[in-house]
Order: sequence, then structure tokens, then C-alpha cells
Amino acid sequence: MRALYTAVLRLALPLVLVRLWWRGGAEPLYREHIAERFGHYRQDRLEPLIWIHAVSVGEARAAEPLVRALSAELTDHRILMTCTTAAGRATLKQLYGESVLIAWLPYDLPATVRRFLEYFRPHLAIVMETELWPNVLAQCQRYAVPVLLANARLSEKSARGYRRWQRLSRPALGSLAAVCAQSAADAERLRALGAAHVEVTGNLKFDVTPDADQLAAGRAWRAEVARPVVLLASTREGEEEPLLAAASFNEALIVVVPRHARRFDDVAKRAQSRRSRSRLPAAGDRVFLGDTMGEMAFYYGACDVAVIGGSFAPLGGQNLIEALAAGAPVIVGPHMYNFAEATRLALRAGAAAQVADAAAAMRRAADLLANEAERRYMSAAGRALCAAHRGATARHVAACRRLLEFEDGARTTPER
Repeated sequence: MRALYTAVLRLALPLVLVRLWWRGGAEPLYREHIAERFGHYRQDRLEPLIWIHAVSVGEARAAEPLVRALSAELTDHRILMTCTTAAGRATLKQLYGESVLIAWLPYDLPATVRRFLEYFRPHLAIVMETELWPNVLAQCQRYAVPVLLANARLSEKSARGYRRWQRLSRPALGSLAAVCAQSAADAERLRALGAAHVEVTGNLKFDVTPDADQLAAGRAWRAEVARPVVLLASTREGEEEPLLAAASFNEALIVVVPRHARRFDDVAKRAQSRRSRSRLPAAGDRVFLGDTMGEMAFYYGACDVAVIGGSFAPLGGQNLIEALAAGAPVIVGPHMYNFAEATRLALRAGAAAQVADAAAAMRRAADLLANEAERRYMSAAGRALCAAHRGATARHVAACRRLLEFEDGARTTPER
């Protein structure tokens, strides 16, 4: 089955490259270091090396406490971080600067992955959340590189997809040396699909601390705006229009922050001003576009209510934990299956409200704007929830240590 998958991927590669170049028109990073996607690197290759793959922005941010902890505790190892998206690479650079090596993950072809592994020779691979590539995992097994699936989550919807392709997915999951699952439900679904050595470690995102300077800057900005602020956070295509159409409040400013930078110009057509061009909105502006990357803590600090995007269409939602940690009262739509456990906890704690559709979200936002006591309660509940669920980082580091100790004892394979 993997041979068929590889053949199809090879046939699709020209289209993949065309799309890569096309996306580079809006996000130039896609056109940089293309050779890395084929396993050709000019990076330093210091050893020993721990490799962490974070596909895009959310995974890069989720990995931050683990990266910091591993760098502090395993001082004899360097960290290599790979990603797939331009926004992910920009986020890695912003978060870690020169403290880690950064590269593109190679395309999932046996030869490209072999070149990557032979060049960097990682002692441990850590894959964030659900980014499983069959040839990457097969080649890691061949080169005796243990792979840890970190902060692992698997919704029931995704599990159904894995079951349809189990001849491909079961060997991939079975090759994992360890799995650190976010919840018991995630762990059970992963075990049922063939993963072994699964433990429940909690969600690393609870260990992420919002940038204090950005939070303070957001609050100062909100004071200057001098009117209520409703944030539409990490919105996806097709969500802004119904949310904006349903907003009946007149005094509040609506700040829209799209999930992807390539959509900024399109969403700007619905806004009267944008952060990249105006520090503050004009007094009569109804919609302000947050078209800057890496500033979500600023936007959460600036808002009175946060409506989480990706949840009003069947897209699985976006990370609500960052909003909770910043003390923002949260509203989510019906589709939060990628963050099911965090959503369940937030709803139970009274830190978030879940609604049926965009119109209900904006009605709930209006109710919250009129009820300061409820906003204060939700804000405190969100912060308390995040504090209560910290600790996943230490459990992940312990799993990494066990794998490194085992790998040190087994490092006799001829391929290394």
C-alpha cells in the first residue's frame, strides 16, 4: 500500500510544485529554500540533534514549552525544527530566532527522507499532534530514529479517515516509539488504530504562557480605542461574512484576525481600517482588520469578547486555550472537534460558551458586552482552567528522556 501511495505522490509532485510557487505569490517564503523539500540542506548539522516537526503556526506555538524545556534540560543536544507552511516557518523564526535550526520538512518520498536523515542524523524525532507521513515514519524506523508523537490528538472524524486507509495508517502508527496523547479519548482512538506505548500526558497548549508585553500592549490599545471590542479570532474562509452580518451592536469595534495571511487583502474589503496601516481605527470604523502575524496575545489582550474561528464551518475549530490563558471570555461555534477536550473543559468551567451558528455567536457576544460581571467570571475561570491543567511539558520531557536513553543503548545499527 505504501508503494502505491509513493507512486501517486510522485505523479502528483509537478502539481504540488506549481501550487507551491503559486502560493509563493502571496507568501514569498514558499519560494525560498525549495531544495530543502527534496532533502538537500546547507544547514549546520551539529550532533547530537533532536528533531521536532511542527507543520504550521498552531503546532509551532504548541511546541514552545517543550522546545524551551528540552533546550534547558538537554544542553548537550541541539534542536532542529521543521515545518511545512510559510506561516509556520515565520513563526518558528519569530519564536526561536537562532537558538534552533529551522528547515522545511522534505516531501514524503523515500529518497528525499533518506537524504534528510543521513544529513542531520537526529537521535530523536518528535512529531507534533497528527502530522503522520508514511515514508517519513518508515525511513525513521529503517535508520533506528525513535519517533515520539507529541501532544497527540485524534478526533472521531479523523479516526474514521484513518480506518478507511488502515493498510497505510496502521503500520505508520505502529512504528511510533511513543505517543503522548492529550486526553484519554485521544489515546483510546490511537490505540485502536495500531499505536502502541500510548500515555495520556495532557495538552502542551495549557503550558504556553501568553506574551506579557503583547497582552499589556493590547490592553493599552483597547483603552485608547475607548469602546468595547469583539474579536473574531483565526477566522477561516466563509466565516467573516455571516459573523459581520449578524452583528447588531453599534458601539463596539469588531476586530477580525484571519487564520491565514494570504486572506488578509480579501478580508480587508470588509474592513474600514487595518493594523498594518493604521495604529488605531477611526472613531466611526466598525471593522478593523488584524493583518499582522504573531500578535494573537495582543489581540486577546485588546478584546472584551473573543469569538473563535474555524468553528462555524466543519473545520474543527482553532485553539481556544490561548484566549483562555489571556483572560478573554470565549465563544465557539458548533465545530470544535479538533479541540474537543479543551472545549469540554472550558464549557464545564464556565470560561466559554458554545453556540449553534454565527448569528447566535454575535447575539451571545452582545449579551456579554452588556454584562461585565459575567465577563469577569469567564475571564477568571479561563485563567484558572489553564493553571489547573499545566504540567504536560514535564511528562513529555520524561518520555523524551526514556527514548534517548534507550536509543543511546541501541546505537549500534550499521545505517547510523
